[in-house]
Amino acid sequence: MVARISQPDGHTAEVKAVAATSRILVVDDEPLIVATLSQGLEQAGYDVITTLSGEEAVQICERQSPDLAILDVRIPDISGLDAARCIRDRTEVPFLFLSAYGDKATVDAAVEQGALGYLVKPIDVTQLVPAVEAALARAADLRELQRKEANLHSGMIEGRTISVAVGLLMERYHIGEETAFDVLRAEARSRRCKVLDLTTDISQAFNTLATLRERVFKLKEKRYG
Repeated sequence: MVARISQPDGHTAEVKAVAATSRILVVDDEPLIVATLSQGLEQAGYDVITTLSGEEAVQICERQSPDLAILDVRIPDISGLDAARCIRDRTEVPFLFLSAYGDKATVDAAVEQGALGYLVKPIDVTQLVPAVEAALARAADLRELQRKEANLHSGMIEGRTISVAVGLLMERYHIGEETAFDVLRAEARSRRCKVLDLTTDISQAFNTLATLRERVFKLKEKRYG
């Protein structure tokens, strides 16, 4: 789907409209820039929130969780870099920078904060929309990567918990690993629960018994020397 966007010079341009509405936060201390970019993004199919304040931008990200924030680097109350740092630390909202300054030091500072892009003014909406699309796609890729890492970490924990329970059964009843796991699986099936839930209970019970045994030994030492 193609959207026609009105430009400041009176001409129109065509950009690909977004398939699903994404909410974009535009932050700049120049009202004309905010109005121009907002109009273009809305015509491209985005839902737009605006503010002239870096502090308010942080609050909006905390309350409304937009899909992307576009931050001017130099905002009077707090800088865009400081706002980005707060957004990064307090929320999961991705962001890119918009600035009249393209020097290496400023760009490096933006990258250090985790920006998904850096756009140098003046910029028209036909340049902004593709950058926004790329940033949203990159943010989606990062979220998917984080999800996979979380699943992997969870799987490792689950595997470790089951392995501990299998080891306890092997040691206590002098059986092999395969037999121990078959016993756990059969018991879980009879209880209609997951093997992980059963092994978690076993591990917790073992830890409780170990703690009680230690208390008993200490009590005996205290009473009988």
